[in-house]
Amino acid sequence: MTRHLDPATRLIHSKPPGPRVVRTVGPPILRGSTVLLDTAAELYDDGILTYGRSGLTTHDALTSALAELEGASSVSLFPSGLAAMTAAVTAVLKAGDEILVTDAIYKPTRRFCDNVLSRFGVDVRYHPADLTAPEILARAGPDTRLIVMESPGSLTMEMQDVPGVANLARERGILTLADNTWAASSLFKPLAHGVDISVQSLTKYVCGHSDVFMGSAATRDAAIGKALQDAVRDFGWSVSPDDAYQMLRGLRTLSARLDRHGASSLEVATWLAGHSAVAEVRHPALAGAPGHEIWVRDYRGAAGLFAIVLRPASPKAVAAFLDALELFGLGFSWGGFESLALNGDPQLTSRDHDTPRAGPIIRLNIGLEAPKDLIADLDQALAVFG
Repeated sequence: MTRHLDPATRLIHSKPPGPRVVRTVGPPILRGSTVLLDTAAELYDDGILTYGRSGLTTHDALTSALAELEGASSVSLFPSGLAAMTAAVTAVLKAGDEILVTDAIYKPTRRFCDNVLSRFGVDVRYHPADLTAPEILARAGPDTRLIVMESPGSLTMEMQDVPGVANLARERGILTLADNTWAASSLFKPLAHGVDISVQSLTKYVCGHSDVFMGSAATRDAAIGKALQDAVRDFGWSVSPDDAYQMLRGLRTLSARLDRHGASSLEVATWLAGHSAVAEVRHPALAGAPGHEIWVRDYRGAAGLFAIVLRPASPKAVAAFLDALELFGLGFSWGGFESLALNGDPQLTSRDHDTPRAGPIIRLNIGLEAPKDLIADLDQALAVFG
């Protein structure tokens, strides 16, 4: 273009200098909504990227790494773990279908099932979280399309025989989905055990720093992979490139952090098992804990999240214990570098089949602090509990 242009026009259309090819350990962060195409014919070519919402270079790097982690042929990104769950469920269900869901499911997922799926003609049925695989499949009917699992349950820590359910469901032509956030597809890989869709909240362990929301849904099935990608497009889900970069950065250190979380949580859990104020420790990696046999069979290690059941006490005593904690923050979520605690009882009132327990249940997220310091903090807080 040789004609004289107004300075405002030249500012918009100025071209950067030629690219300098450099190699960095992380991918470049490419930000953009509009994708400029070379020809008019490309504007409506569904075979190429025409809009930034679908994801650019950083997103591609993250999904590629997650596919490696999950053993998947396709991974879709969503702006939160809950969004990944809701998108994955709706991608494979239609009005008239039935879905079987563990009663230990993450409460926001349950809220979606109750408030949204039922409104759109999907029948939702919950089953006790400790049922065997044959017992779960015995509840499936002719309209059952999907079985949703979460192992361990993120509050009460029930373990499910995920491979057993997946294999029996496949024989019946029923799809399976696992919320695998606890294991982060590093400690356990659902797709390798026959599950059709592996979902995790990347907000938790993959991020590792409690400051970015994101979720993923992975599959080995081409048709399901397309349905997930269609869900991204049809519902308008979008993940920012900066958030994708942060997740990719966290993914690089996931294995090392999980090893530390797991070792520390087991040390703390072992100490708690001997405390007089603790009636039960629900940590799958702890010998004698419920579901330990499944953990030994299927998992390569432990995560930092587990629960304890205190001896019977008043809500006031439970609050006093939590308020006395100094190193454990009081908050939701988990998987970050910081230790957290919360009272699980208020979240369990919506369950159809709650598991029996001796007293109030406390969920602990063991962070990256020294275990001896966390034990000392729990010891002084349990003294307040009485």
